[in-house]
Amino acid sequence: THGCLNVHASVLPRWRGAAPIQAAILAGDATTGISLMAMTAGLDCGPVYHSEEVAIGADETAGELHDRLAMLGGRLLVARLDAILAGDIEAREQDDSRATYAPKIDKRDAEIDWSLPAFEVARRVRAYNPFPGAYTHAGDTRLKIWRASITDTDGEPGTVVQFDNDAVVVACGEGALRLEELQLPGRRRAPVHEFVGQADLAGARLG
Repeated sequence: THGCLNVHASVLPRWRGAAPIQAAILAGDATTGISLMAMTAGLDCGPVYHSEEVAIGADETAGELHDRLAMLGGRLLVARLDAILAGDIEAREQDDSRATYAPKIDKRDAEIDWSLPAFEVARRVRAYNPFPGAYTHAGDTRLKIWRASITDTDGEPGTVVQFDNDAVVVACGEGALRLEELQLPGRRRAPVHEFVGQADLAGARLG
């Protein structure tokens, strides 16, 4: 009778598609949110009953943002559903000219390109945590990076310029990334002070 209602994790028409949370982080958006929308034949292009914005934390991962948006989406659905069914809320059509798309994530998307500026690499680390996990290669070994922050160290992109109990720092195309939580194949995630005892990457070239 009433059709189908979708709880979508962005403020439509921005980030229609399969991975709106990751897309918002990758783009450096300051905010995202939840939209309650009527489902139509097109991809997330139905009219919107209600939307609400939230700020994206500077260090927030996709998993952390997902959990916050899931709670918000549930609250909004409970709060608005009766009014939607009663016809008390009029859905507004989306402005297709402002639409952006968030395609499905491929595991290969999460491989780090160290020639990018450090701020872009840091966004990728956040966007692909927990799935599929940003990664790079140290020789033949795939190394996953779960948390990282930006620093202003210089060096050849991909070069490990610091490797000790205090920090693992890798140079990027602009600036560098301080790796804070890493994982070797077959091992659990490890903070820096544990990881440096598992591998020796001093001076290595990653990627």
